[in-house]
Amino acid sequence: MHWYGEPGNLSIEPAVCGERIQNTTTIPSVLCNWQDLKDAGLINSRDEYIRAVRAVTFSLAEKGIAFDLDKKDAALLQMVKTLDEMDNVINLLTERVIDWHAATTPGTSHKYTRSNGPRIVQKIANSGSPSLKRVAREILSLSGVRTDLMKEVSREAVSVIPNMSALVGGLVAARLIARAGGLEETAKMPGSSIQVIGAESALFSHIRTGSSSPKHGIIFQHRRVHNADKAVRGKVARQLAAKLAIASRLDLYRGELDVEFVDAANAKIDKIFGGES
Repeated sequence: MHWYGEPGNLSIEPAVCGERIQNTTTIPSVLCNWQDLKDAGLINSRDEYIRAVRAVTFSLAEKGIAFDLDKKDAALLQMVKTLDEMDNVINLLTERVIDWHAATTPGTSHKYTRSNGPRIVQKIANSGSPSLKRVAREILSLSGVRTDLMKEVSREAVSVIPNMSALVGGLVAARLIARAGGLEETAKMPGSSIQVIGAESALFSHIRTGSSSPKHGIIFQHRRVHNADKAVRGKVARQLAAKLAIASRLDLYRGELDVEFVDAANAKIDKIFGGES
């Protein structure tokens, strides 16, 4: 099928052509058979044909963008990405301010300042040079905004992905779907893939060199994984990821909390966490 249809059903209207393309599983021809449209009286030249192709592609792009922005997790994904960027900025500025402070304060221990970043920034904000104090205060202000945003991410996640949030908390759940590319993409993943989201480097290293395979990625941030004994940590992570795979599908297709599922899933995970088989 061509993007402009078949003989007897030809059209170069962007909306009509876009709908036709979206409803077919084959890749339509684009820059060919323009003579068909000329013979049908829809265009007068190849340049006009190219303009029609351009209008259709723009229409498809606009529909695609509108569809992505209309997804219920669109705002949540942007909030998580903003939170991650803020973390990077705060960490980089904290490191720079500490180095600046050390350069103007003889005898400063780099080891101490590196391990006590927020405390040192607070101290610099009160007693550094005017310029240094100003930068340090901006870092503290940004850290406060970051804390507020983190709380908002958690609240939004509970609304958008209630089942995943009930299993691992709103922040971890939001980070999982953001790293996966969205709720729909997460729902397509098996539990084994969700288990290692965020550990891609270690996974590729395992595939490339045969090193130990990663047992967890972002889900390590959840207390039941990082607080578990090493002997059962992998089992906890595996079971939690399997339940998250189901929860993501419930969130995508139902969009409401399934209390019965969450209670049963938590009971099974806690059983492994407690060392029971």
